Amino acid sequence: MAILQRNKILIALIALILFFSYLASLILTSFGSVEVKTLRLDTQNNQYLIYDLYKPKIASKENKAPFIAIIPGFQRSKEALSNIAIELSRRGYVVALIDPYAQGLSSSSLSTRAATTEGYGMFSLVEYVHSGAFEYVDIDRIGATGHSMGGNAAIRGADYFGKKAIKNATTSILNSVYVSGYVLTLRNKILQDSRSNMGISYALYDEGAFRNELKGWDAANMKIAPESLRAVNNILKKEDRVNIVEIGKYYGEKENNTLRVVFNEPVLHPFQPYNFEATRNQLDYFETVFGAPKKIDTNNQIWHWKELLTLINMVLALAMLVPLAKFFLDLKMFRSIKKRIPEPLPKQSKNGKLIFWSVFFFSAAIACISFIPMVEVAKIFFEDAANRKLTWFFPQRMNNSVMLWAAFNGIIGILIFLLSFKLFGKNHGVRSDSWGLKINKIDLIKTFVLSIIIFSSFYLFLFLNYFLFHVDYRFWFMGVRIFQPEMLLILIMYFPLFFIFFFSNSIRVNGAMRFKDQPEWLSILIACFANSLGLIFIIIIQYFTYFNTGTVFWTDNWLSVNLLFGIVPMMFILPIFNRAFFKISGRSYLGPLVTCLVFIMILSTNTVIYLPL
Repeated sequence: MAILQRNKILIALIALILFFSYLASLILTSFGSVEVKTLRLDTQNNQYLIYDLYKPKIASKENKAPFIAIIPGFQRSKEALSNIAIELSRRGYVVALIDPYAQGLSSSSLSTRAATTEGYGMFSLVEYVHSGAFEYVDIDRIGATGHSMGGNAAIRGADYFGKKAIKNATTSILNSVYVSGYVLTLRNKILQDSRSNMGISYALYDEGAFRNELKGWDAANMKIAPESLRAVNNILKKEDRVNIVEIGKYYGEKENNTLRVVFNEPVLHPFQPYNFEATRNQLDYFETVFGAPKKIDTNNQIWHWKELLTLINMVLALAMLVPLAKFFLDLKMFRSIKKRIPEPLPKQSKNGKLIFWSVFFFSAAIACISFIPMVEVAKIFFEDAANRKLTWFFPQRMNNSVMLWAAFNGIIGILIFLLSFKLFGKNHGVRSDSWGLKINKIDLIKTFVLSIIIFSSFYLFLFLNYFLFHVDYRFWFMGVRIFQPEMLLILIMYFPLFFIFFFSNSIRVNGAMRFKDQPEWLSILIACFANSLGLIFIIIIQYFTYFNTGTVFWTDNWLSVNLLFGIVPMMFILPIFNRAFFKISGRSYLGPLVTCLVFIMILSTNTVIYLPL
């Protein structure tokens, strides 16, 4: 009973996560009317595709249902588009939500352009389904949908299966595609061979539109964009061709696979899949081409409740790290790690405040200025990953730049911390004892072992939760998800350089931002902005420029800037954890060790990885 009493917060958090996961699973399965299970498909070249199969209970051998493959985009796993799978499957469609090659749990591809040449694995899946693998699927009604590079995969699928149909003088086995967030492939060479109905959805404020044929705000205007005009005019007689596409109007005939429709939702690129209007348009399209087996108004959507529940779980799970650490610290083996919390720094003088805020904004400026250069440096240092080649040497194309940025800013942060102490703090009552760095070797080893145990416990519970309810912790494209064993090797590989930043943050948060008589909430809030402001500046510059010109500031590396939507929240909350671990251990080591392990795994499981697997 004493153990239960001491750990009641931990127990409560575990219970709440299980409860909310159960509720999320009800949404995922449309309250039990859809069966969801994870399957594997072995494909060409010893590759394999992992996908979630959503099978409505109304689909049977006697009542065959249409089949739709969903392809997430670059840097996205299957769970990132579970909202689309939920809405399609609750309307009776059989849905396969795939992990694209080199993302999630699927293998890598030998092709450096897997979306183009293999549809991220969708081509093999469509052929497998069409062969009669599922007796409850109507093989004459097979479709595919994807966002961003997943949209490119869908277009390429229309071209790939269209060419096969022309060669064999048959109809395309890929009856219909829905292309979201990607129009670069809408060229005559591709469209002329397509034998699929096609829905096109492009965000009116898509920040990647600078790559399109028109420029500025016109680039994303699908009424006049050459890409949308070609898609429509390609199936029209010469005398019927249009100069302006009517948004939402259906052109052509679904019976001969020439149906075309274009949508243009007023939203940014990364948020398009999580938009009610965009979701409704996609549901309307598939109801038009296939006929929904179960009639539900397309405005009737429930996916957002699942997103809310898994968001709550993501917050609760991360919060669970602290009471989990407390539980292990109470064990005899780790009890010696706990030390008295050092005295805070003396109350800031006028000159002290001036130096503090000067360092604050100087560090933020360095963080801002150094990010894009590190993106370029990563392309040189990690050439294979940058060129989509399979490698065991730092195979995470996008995270390599984040790692270099983190290591660089971590070193700068430590140097500034030590320099400010030597030049000012040492002579104004600041003592190094307050930093929480004094520790013997045995306790340091115990701290490292404990961090591994906390990390392992955190993820073992996630795996259990996923096994029970088939949901992880996430919100939109940010997620804490399960992983394959090989990811532990990646964790070891990326840990040393990332740890420089996490340790630097810990000593700054606890050794330079903890002052006598300063409210704790204010101290932590300042630390949160200190750790994230530089990256926030990048987002502000990117989108301020965009909303004033119609073109983003950084074009060559716009995807790296988009990556910050997931990184900034992590950077913002990191000081909260470093302070919490400091308060329960009295030292600045446990926090960065635990958070570095957890946050690296979060980053690694939400990115593209070119492992030779």
